[in-house]
Amino acid sequence: MSLINVKELIDSGAHFGTAASLWHPRMAPHLYGKRNGIHIVDIKATVKGLINAYYYAAKLAKANKVILFVGTKRQAKDVIRESARSVGMPFVVERWLGGTLTNFDTVRSSIRRLDGIETEQSRPDYIRESKKVQSRHMRERRRILRNLEGVRTMAKLPDALFVIDPKHEATAIREAQRLGIPVMGLVDSDTDPAQVNLAIPGNDDGIRAIQCVVKVIIDGIAKGRSDQVTATVPAAAPAPAKA
Repeated sequence: MSLINVKELIDSGAHFGTAASLWHPRMAPHLYGKRNGIHIVDIKATVKGLINAYYYAAKLAKANKVILFVGTKRQAKDVIRESARSVGMPFVVERWLGGTLTNFDTVRSSIRRLDGIETEQSRPDYIRESKKVQSRHMRERRRILRNLEGVRTMAKLPDALFVIDPKHEATAIREAQRLGIPVMGLVDSDTDPAQVNLAIPGNDDGIRAIQCVVKVIIDGIAKGRSDQVTATVPAAAPAPAKA
């Protein structure tokens, strides 16, 4: 079975770039041409990027590594949230908080605060607390969850990032680069592919295109975990020879 369904990619509009006037010159090798003032991404470049991303995600998953999924633009939020949850990976789909990676201890401190609030709220006698205290706890819990829900279980820095639209997620990428964390990204024709370590040229504005690309990453993670399980299952002992 093929890793990439090219027809599905084309049907999703993954090859449609942005307005030709907005293009980034470094994307030139990944572009097929122009149509009605819109750049067309070379689907072969998209497939090549997806295959590389698939095997990289599989390699990370096989080694029990963590990939942080990042997609805060409106078209990507639901896809990223649902896909990351399906494989138990952390995600950021609301505003990227500056310092999420470079000031990770503070992030963990906020998560510990969230845990403390929820522990308080679960106490049988919590109902006796004043309305003011309960209201403050609710507001604080809602704020922390909104910003950090997706990284709540991320006990350490991720081993890699996967982002939708590196230009939109510039702060996240700068933090990853500062810490030497590799980045995979879906890169449209208006974005510098050199911002990421592994670029997947393609439409980063269409929901269906994003779904197709993210599915390949998820399949790669599943493949890596499957290989891991296979490698840890001991081979059956040979049957004893008959006398």
